[in-house]
Amino acid sequence: MKRLFCLILIAALALGGCSEGAASEKYGTGEAYVEKLDRGICAFAADGGVTVSWRFLADDPDDAEFLLYRDGELVYSSGPYGATCYFDDGGTENSVYRVDMLENGSVAESDGCDIMISGKSFEIPLDPPGENYSPNDCSVGDSDGDGAYEIFLKWQPDNARDNSQSGVTDNTYIDCLRLNGERLWRIDLGRNIRSGAHYLQFLVADFDLDGRAEMTCKTGDGTVDGLGNVIGDPEADYRNSDGHIITGPEYYTLFDGLTGEALDTVDYWPERGSPSLWGDNYGNRCERYLGAVAYLDGVKPYAVTVRGYYTRLTACAYTVEDKKLVEYWRFDSGTDPKNDGYGDGNHNCMPADVDGDGKQEICFGSLCLDDDGTVLWNLDTGHGDAMHLGDFLPLRDGLELWICHEEEPYGASLADARDGSVIFRVEGEKDTGRACAGNVWAENRGAEFWSSASGDVYNGKGKAVGLKRPGVNFLIYWDGDLEREILDGGNESPMTVSKPNSDGGLETLKTTSRCLSCNSTKATPCLSADIFGDWREELIVRSNDNRSLRIFETDFTTDIRLTTLMHDIQYRAQVAGQNNCYNQPPHPSFYLGSDEPLPERPAVKIIN
Repeated sequence: MKRLFCLILIAALALGGCSEGAASEKYGTGEAYVEKLDRGICAFAADGGVTVSWRFLADDPDDAEFLLYRDGELVYSSGPYGATCYFDDGGTENSVYRVDMLENGSVAESDGCDIMISGKSFEIPLDPPGENYSPNDCSVGDSDGDGAYEIFLKWQPDNARDNSQSGVTDNTYIDCLRLNGERLWRIDLGRNIRSGAHYLQFLVADFDLDGRAEMTCKTGDGTVDGLGNVIGDPEADYRNSDGHIITGPEYYTLFDGLTGEALDTVDYWPERGSPSLWGDNYGNRCERYLGAVAYLDGVKPYAVTVRGYYTRLTACAYTVEDKKLVEYWRFDSGTDPKNDGYGDGNHNCMPADVDGDGKQEICFGSLCLDDDGTVLWNLDTGHGDAMHLGDFLPLRDGLELWICHEEEPYGASLADARDGSVIFRVEGEKDTGRACAGNVWAENRGAEFWSSASGDVYNGKGKAVGLKRPGVNFLIYWDGDLEREILDGGNESPMTVSKPNSDGGLETLKTTSRCLSCNSTKATPCLSADIFGDWREELIVRSNDNRSLRIFETDFTTDIRLTTLMHDIQYRAQVAGQNNCYNQPPHPSFYLGSDEPLPERPAVKIIN
């Protein structure tokens, strides 16, 4: 009965947040450009009917009315503020759906449904580059400008290695795939880019605002682009007897998202130099890379490539002009441990406008770089493995950052993302390797925070809330209320979506089938993001035979209308960086929860 009351309260608050006055509010400067997306209609056929959902876009009128047709017959009208989701108990897997958007009473757009899921998941067939390859991290971008996302997929061989391990690896490949499985291109990174989680971070975005996505990543002699063109010397082989690559030239390349053509290649900065400058002499720490897509000027996305984090930390930002990489700024902590930022990197980095100036900064756990590449603040707490950056506490101004600590003093900290000041800290007895944060429990106001340092879950004041500690790897918006769900799995096992219930236990909502997680003990999906349908997130995982990607879509309905999360530039940029090293879930720039009204709508410009 208590759970039923909570659901009724959630629905009431959500509908209250959709009032005409609230809907007309906007957040953001109105200067940032986001992708022009189509309606992204998705139909999920299951026992008893079909769940259909579609995007509410940033440029849709606040009071847009949506009409859903099945086989030409009207089955649902959203009214001016109703959800972009409907369960059609008269639908089947053979039904044909269409959504009309009404503006001022007239049809402004009419879109058909291209995604019909019949069964448990939507399957994309794959062609592995070899029998020893498995699908790994993914990203998304609109390569051809049609408003639908393509999937950028990294293939990893079974002899991939951590930087600390010796051994020769096979090549890494990146494919670009349409949702129907058509492969647009394949890039072979070549023998001089070692395979493993830390060597290759690929960034996908429409960097030049021409309506089509590009991709950037590190390349080397022998990289073959999507058209078969070779970068540098095709015969060069810089691998030593241990399989490490610590000599030879290094490049950074801009690729066309539609063809995979290498549009521009520049020398990688900073050059490696002597590996000992990075803290060892065998090629571990000098080959640790990160990457971020960030709106550094508040207008368009920039590509930021990062080298080093255990000791020396460097970053180089690029914009794209006339299909060329143009350097924007550089940061280098140098090799002196007394230098600002030295040793304060993370296994991940996240962009967000932490100081409220309309431009995004980049957080590395205990270090934050301002939009101009200078240090904004530094906690000087050393390296960490996980971080979460978002608006977790709606009663506090600005964003918060939850990080865990690999170095003494161990544990996890919640910091004010504006200046790095610590809100509370949980002490640990050893290397704290994982941490997670999000509003996952309606019984507590604001978000919850937990880590491997403790079996407790904490509120924003550092007090245990009486919730059983859930998985610490990932999160997902799934069931249709405003709390987020837990996405977790074992070491290369199926993944589960679960939800804390009112008594503090966990209820399983979804268990994936015939599929595996990625990245060993990190147990992450290939990607989780709002890639079609309404504002809930899709889950992309690899099949257990490595022959397909499986996209799992929620079959829960929702009464809540929200602008697609991909039109929030913080969420979109964090999706683009999800493939970094120890993958982390993306967080929107606003708070979502049943204890608060719905967020304002984004004030952005749509790329034409």
